[in-house]
Amino acid sequence: MEDLFSAIGKGLRRVRNDAPVPYVGTRSNAAFGGIFGSPDIPDAERAFDAFGSVGTLFAIVSQIGNAFASVPWHLYKRTSVRDQSRRTEVLNSGFMYVWDKPNEFMTGRRFREATQQHLDLVGECCIVLNIVGNIVLEMWPVRPDRIEPIKHPTKFLTGYVYHGPEGEEVPLGKDQVIRIMYPNPRDPYRGMGPVQAVLADIDAARYSAEWNRNFFINGARPGGIIEVDRKMSDKEFIEFQSRWRQQHQGVANAHRVAVLENAKWKDVSFSMTDMQFAELRDLSRELIREAFAFPKPMLGTVDDVNRANAEAGKEIMAEGQTIPRLNRWKDEINTFLLPRFANGSTLVIDYEDPTPINNELANAIRNSKTTSAANLVKAGYHPDDVAEAMELPAMQWVGIPAAPTPAPKEEGTDANGSAITGRRKPLIGVLERGWSE
Repeated sequence: MEDLFSAIGKGLRRVRNDAPVPYVGTRSNAAFGGIFGSPDIPDAERAFDAFGSVGTLFAIVSQIGNAFASVPWHLYKRTSVRDQSRRTEVLNSGFMYVWDKPNEFMTGRRFREATQQHLDLVGECCIVLNIVGNIVLEMWPVRPDRIEPIKHPTKFLTGYVYHGPEGEEVPLGKDQVIRIMYPNPRDPYRGMGPVQAVLADIDAARYSAEWNRNFFINGARPGGIIEVDRKMSDKEFIEFQSRWRQQHQGVANAHRVAVLENAKWKDVSFSMTDMQFAELRDLSRELIREAFAFPKPMLGTVDDVNRANAEAGKEIMAEGQTIPRLNRWKDEINTFLLPRFANGSTLVIDYEDPTPINNELANAIRNSKTTSAANLVKAGYHPDDVAEAMELPAMQWVGIPAAPTPAPKEEGTDANGSAITGRRKPLIGVLERGWSE
């Protein structure tokens, strides 16, 4: 049954479901368009552009965001019991309604994945709340480079300003914005992520890809200089330039013989081998992966990967990437968002453990527990107490089974009339086939 606050929240959402800040200008259809943003994150545009142009960065951030957003969350009553299996789950709550559908246009998974992308690309993410009265109706992910904190010498922070696509400034209160950040040692108001640590290397990967692209656009030939023995007029220069591009630019015109009148070609560029772009791109890929501490097998690199370290890579991914991000979100949500809802101070949100099951380790642990339990029972301890101490399920004691009785030997002849001796009669066969003694 739906609680009262969920019903009220749904009703208010129907009345007001506008985005709290403008995502696009009135004269533009491009999402997040415009050049206005907070000067505190000057590299945000470069990081966002790199996400869409550097394959290694796209693969890492996408996999992290997808793994993070795929983990189920549950709401529990706050308790002092350490055993999490004894917690009482809350199924009907206004918070879970907003958590699963933060606004009219997003699911909870899409919302969390988009917000986590911001966190990994620029080191911080911003959630802007749509509030009516004291009720949180919606949550919206907003680009953090558009949110400027209003700093104060004694109060630390007094609010925020959102810089819109057309330069408009939207003031936001402290209660309207929730920010999750990787700590920045130089600025307590801003975050710093792994991309900022290797942004120069990411740019190098982008530029090498663009150089390769331009190499083929220019006819798969290195660049050079055309020297003429006299000064051309503007008309002659434009005509010569136009004819050269028409006849020699582009892959279709590659290796076409050029005829130069009163001019000489001078090669002044390096070849792809000279620039070692293959080595450069491999180095950039490794530096990006190391900045995220991302397991190599998860990138699809299989030159030195086998099944064992591939399985280990999944565990490293969960323990080193997904769980720390889940813990960061859990702390922020339980501290700053959940108390804003009805009875939120008595509740706590938690996630399901995303670590994949290690079957080999699980078997070893189970065998160790059962062996230890058998030794304790032989030592005289009560089986029920032993099972509880070893975290084994309760099992009914039926006693030690008796040794099996040997089956009687069958005497007689086979179908060919040969004597049959020393063969034991199959008891199951006797019952199924109706054989007689």
